[in-house]
Amino acid sequence: MVALVSADWVLPVEGDPIRDGAVAIGDDGRIAAVGRAAELGAGERHEGCVIVPGFVNAHSHIEYACYAGFGDGLPFGPWIAMHIRRKQRLDDEDMVAIARLGAAECLRSGITTVGDASFSGAAAVAAAELGLRAIVHLEVFGGPESLERLFAPMRERIEPWLSDRVRLGVSPHAPYTCTPELYGSCLELGLPVATHFAESLGEQEWLTTGAGFGPDFPPGWLPDPLGQTGIRALAQRGLLGPAIVAAHCVHVEEDEIELLAEHDVAVAHCPRSNAYLGCGVAPLARLREAGVRVGLGTDSPASTPSFDMFAEMRAAIEAARARAGRPDALAAAEALELATLGGARALGLEAEVGTLGVGKRADLAIISLAETSFVPWEDPVTAVVLGGAPHHVVETLVDGTRTSEKGIEWHGLIDGARRARSRMLA
Repeated sequence: MVALVSADWVLPVEGDPIRDGAVAIGDDGRIAAVGRAAELGAGERHEGCVIVPGFVNAHSHIEYACYAGFGDGLPFGPWIAMHIRRKQRLDDEDMVAIARLGAAECLRSGITTVGDASFSGAAAVAAAELGLRAIVHLEVFGGPESLERLFAPMRERIEPWLSDRVRLGVSPHAPYTCTPELYGSCLELGLPVATHFAESLGEQEWLTTGAGFGPDFPPGWLPDPLGQTGIRALAQRGLLGPAIVAAHCVHVEEDEIELLAEHDVAVAHCPRSNAYLGCGVAPLARLREAGVRVGLGTDSPASTPSFDMFAEMRAAIEAARARAGRPDALAAAEALELATLGGARALGLEAEVGTLGVGKRADLAIISLAETSFVPWEDPVTAVVLGGAPHHVVETLVDGTRTSEKGIEWHGLIDGARRARSRMLA
């Protein structure tokens, strides 16, 4: 347990930056005080550094940590279908090995909380072992019988790994792979729900007309088309609500944005994944203007090169400014908020994480910018967002306990994940 840390700057997110700031951590792993080091003491001092709330990754798949490059350049439907086929070659041990590397890479990059969509449940094992805070949404597909066929056995398998820090959720994958009845059954569980909405034009075409990417999928994977988009279909059946965090929402019309806002559905904005897959640019500004809770998500290396929240913040800025044609469309401070408090709000964890405030969990990232062009300091927020990178993270704390620090070698985790990757390439 680290009792007191200080740095050149502390960025509470809610509140002004604190020059020569410090964070005191209680024995309960919560923040006891935030203020000037002159008042609280220097403790463990980090020169040339900034202390920020641990990043909250609102949408991840840590079980896909070694899937990078598979199918790059394929259209969305064939790309997903290829991943379905390849991951069927893995066993539970492989999935855990990959998830461990994913959890380590998140922590190494300053991410302390993930809202993870988990195909096998391995994310729960990895998060528990490595000290990552997580809501592990177990993925289901098809109709309501999927809860008995997929969800129940996974839940039983990961039960020993669940705790106050690693919590259970459910993930009906998407409206094109799940019936509305399955969404209803998932909501009845009373758990956090993660899903994918309106990511690609291909899925929208399939849902509305039955044309598009349907033939790309293995037989039995896609229910009958709904005749309308997923958001509209679920809203019509009373199946939208605040328990849901929806990744992507790239191709949403004005009425669908209003439905998300009306029913308090949160959105995980994944600008890098949307760009790499050629899906488009989500209407971030309009979602925020409508009052939708929005956080940032890295998605996974299956669609994005890394669990790098610094790159994600910059991509969010680039996409927002390019879409609007204005340099003030998304400020660095707003991007930082999306990566911290925004993600916490999306996941319903804002009372616990996302800012540096008394009583919050002591989830921190300490970032060195000493070797960058942003020192001497002008604006520490801009420096972190535009100049930060995973290799600048000095250490990451969860509940006041050091879970990652610069210089740690993850050779064992890398070897295990690479062995699993080799099976998918066979």
